[in-house]
Amino acid sequence: MLRSELVRCCRNCVFAAGNRLPAHNSGGRMQLRSSMTLRPMASSKSACVPAVAQPSRRSILVTGVGNGINALRAQQHNIRWQSRLASPVAAAIQEAVIADDAAVAVSSSSSSSGNGVAAAAGFSRELPKNFDPAAREQDIYKWWEESGFFAPDPNATGPNFTIPMPPPNVTGKLHMGHAMFVTLQDVMARYARMAGKKTLWLPGTDHAGIATQNVVEKQLEADGSSRAQLGREAFEARVWQWKEEYGGFITNQLRRLGACCDWSRERFTLDQGLSEAVAEAFVRLADQGLVYRGAYMVNWSPRLGTAVSDLEVEYSEEPGYLYYFRYPLADSDSGEYLPVATTRPETILGDTAVAVNPNDERYKAFVGRKVTVPMSGGRTIPVIADEYVDMEFGTGALKITPGHDPNDYEIGKRVGLETINIMNKDGSLNAAAGAYAGLDRFVARDKLWKDMEAAGLVIKKENYTTRVPRSQRGGEVVEPLVSEQWFVKMEPLAAPALAAVAKGDIKIMPERFEKIYNMWLENIKDWCVSRQLWWGHRIPVWYVHDSQAAADAAEEGRSDRYVVARNANEAAEKATSQWGDGLVLVQEPDVLDTWFSSGLWPFSTLGWPNEHAQDLKTFYPTQVLETGHDILFFWVARMIMMGLALTGQSPFHTVYLHGLVRDDKGRKMSKSLGNVIDPLEVVGKYGTDALRFTVATGTTAGQDLNLSLDRVNSNRNFTNKLWNAGKFILFQLDSVTDAEWQQLAAADFSSSSNSSWRDLSLSDRWIVSSLHQLIDQVTECQERYDFNEAGQALYSWAWGEFADWYVEASKARLYSANFSSISSCEDPDAGGAAISTDPSGAAVTRAVLVYVFDRLLRLVHPFMPYITEELWQVSTSAGVYLQHTMTSADSSSSTDQLAQCSIALNLSAFVCPHGFPL
Repeated sequence: MLRSELVRCCRNCVFAAGNRLPAHNSGGRMQLRSSMTLRPMASSKSACVPAVAQPSRRSILVTGVGNGINALRAQQHNIRWQSRLASPVAAAIQEAVIADDAAVAVSSSSSSSGNGVAAAAGFSRELPKNFDPAAREQDIYKWWEESGFFAPDPNATGPNFTIPMPPPNVTGKLHMGHAMFVTLQDVMARYARMAGKKTLWLPGTDHAGIATQNVVEKQLEADGSSRAQLGREAFEARVWQWKEEYGGFITNQLRRLGACCDWSRERFTLDQGLSEAVAEAFVRLADQGLVYRGAYMVNWSPRLGTAVSDLEVEYSEEPGYLYYFRYPLADSDSGEYLPVATTRPETILGDTAVAVNPNDERYKAFVGRKVTVPMSGGRTIPVIADEYVDMEFGTGALKITPGHDPNDYEIGKRVGLETINIMNKDGSLNAAAGAYAGLDRFVARDKLWKDMEAAGLVIKKENYTTRVPRSQRGGEVVEPLVSEQWFVKMEPLAAPALAAVAKGDIKIMPERFEKIYNMWLENIKDWCVSRQLWWGHRIPVWYVHDSQAAADAAEEGRSDRYVVARNANEAAEKATSQWGDGLVLVQEPDVLDTWFSSGLWPFSTLGWPNEHAQDLKTFYPTQVLETGHDILFFWVARMIMMGLALTGQSPFHTVYLHGLVRDDKGRKMSKSLGNVIDPLEVVGKYGTDALRFTVATGTTAGQDLNLSLDRVNSNRNFTNKLWNAGKFILFQLDSVTDAEWQQLAAADFSSSSNSSWRDLSLSDRWIVSSLHQLIDQVTECQERYDFNEAGQALYSWAWGEFADWYVEASKARLYSANFSSISSCEDPDAGGAAISTDPSGAAVTRAVLVYVFDRLLRLVHPFMPYITEELWQVSTSAGVYLQHTMTSADSSSSTDQLAQCSIALNLSAFVCPHGFPL
């Protein structure tokens, strides 16, 4: 039998718990099976005998030969291995393993840094005094990722569990908001994977049209160039170059936080597959009559030269003025006027009415009359009555400017007022502003007010705090104006989304946000999806012209005739079919709102519109969408609407909303306040585990987190407590026999029907029973996404019941006054006391310590993955990855197992019944 065949054959053998079978692949990598319980052979015809193969050198149990505990354990396992070489077949297995070990050794030594898959993790060394996050975290993470532990386990027997990661902007820099979503989603994913579910946490980044274009334009400006000088094609190439150079920064920073997402499936909203999905979605919506082009009020960014979404507008409280002035009655010879107040005098030139409340006795006599617009050359407008007017604000009379105020725009549509646009796209005033044409909007404000003072139309100007809308990207004041844009009709899409939540198909956590969700969808407006940018998904619309001359003469190539198509070839076919041959087509220059592609994220990333894509069939619909409550409208609701409209299914079943991360005083973090906390600085000082535990347990769903570095430091102390407990337990295992070592690895007190519990002392029974109650509590909390309660329970139990109480109580059985038998094995932390040799006491207590600490590490792992992995890899259960349940594959499978297991956890392995007897 060939060596490779022998190894493959032995994959079906059943081995004693705590050992795995090495396998061979073409790359020389040693790969492992999960531990299995010893049972009789299935067939006497098997070519293998029930033997136990030596654990791979890449397992911590035998990786390297150091000093102290690890050296002793390596020696013990070598003895165990030698004792099991009782047959020619077993000897052949050993020979194959030694050959693979040699290949691995050569491969490791040839590496310039020595960072092989397992070697890079560095689990072979002894535990130092303290866990050093800076020295260990990145090595451990690299080992996780390179070993493929983050991919869905094809052999998982549980249900699917899929989380689509909210794609951070490709321009992004890690902030505490990222730390929040990464931590919570990572806790969900790690727990689901440990619970035996086929888990996919799918990562990716957003092309961030405005932000990315803004960054590159600033670079061009610094180089003395501009996008206009480059031209569209060259500019797009320049942005792609920037993306390739800097676009991976944010994902590498997410890795620093321990994100266990499947990076092999990473997507980008402008990659080919997602671009095809965007075109398909737009075409389908257009075919349903939901897409149109028209004039509508938008947020306009003069410097960026594009419309921006509501989410990209931030309102800041800033000092300003409230300007009081006279609106002269056009039919009065006695100087009658309406007193009016405004914060933006320049918009007076675009007024088309003055409104008063119909219940305001002061102005009832003015309704129906006309007033003259100041500095307009005599243009008159009506005085109207509308209940929208607040009688207590200003003078109680409101100027109506439908072209430059969203509320006025709605009033104008309702009563049929004219809409006058007085502003160019660059923020200067146009010809409709008369004598003020060509002036910047703020220059025109000052000049107009001075002219009104000279004309005797000014009443007063007083200090006033105004809410100023500023572009999130550029910081400039955003101008509301009416512009020709592409829109999607939202009411037909909103109705199914409302029904999905009402019927319980989608659950929003916390529940109070359902009312906000419903209120927004019930009052939804059509969605402006076009942006005047070059970086993004170009709108799949082609304008039709009879000749090239006609196309060149048209403003931006547009015409009244157009086709919506997936690509240029399809557009040509549609145009020819409708209008004949010899046509010239020009594609719409605008790009789609970034939120349009993000709205397809849960299914486009899985292969939609290819309904036969394996990932789409396997992982869609997803289970949980976790994100901030501040984008419930702008992203979550749109994903629900698009998912229902395009796939016929809700894109996820649960929406978990987290709050904002604020400083310890509850203030929003901002550069101006100097209270911004950099997650990477916190990680560097306290470790990732401490920050993650603080974020996960510091608040509940929907609530803001006031982040205190004192709490982060306290949680770092918690990691030290776990570390010291692990060191104590390992010291107690320093001199155990080979037989006891096997018993420790197989220790199981999970059932009261197991006779082993009868040998326990009262304190041992108490801690095991208490542990099982903790397991139930934490499991229930994880299932309902109550990470605060789960983490607090773990913190309290590990620190109190286990470390401070049981570990101290166990010393009474572990230590004795017998110094002569093992005087060389003193525990320096026990005041020189020697380890007890009482087999009826100390051995049982050691088993309980190992059993309890093993389960505790599993429970804590989703919150603190790094330190638990480090401790696990030097425990008796080492080699079974906390996150990845390895199952025995069919011998005919060509898929090799992973090089070294980390802590694997099946839900049934730690969920125990209540009532363990005391």
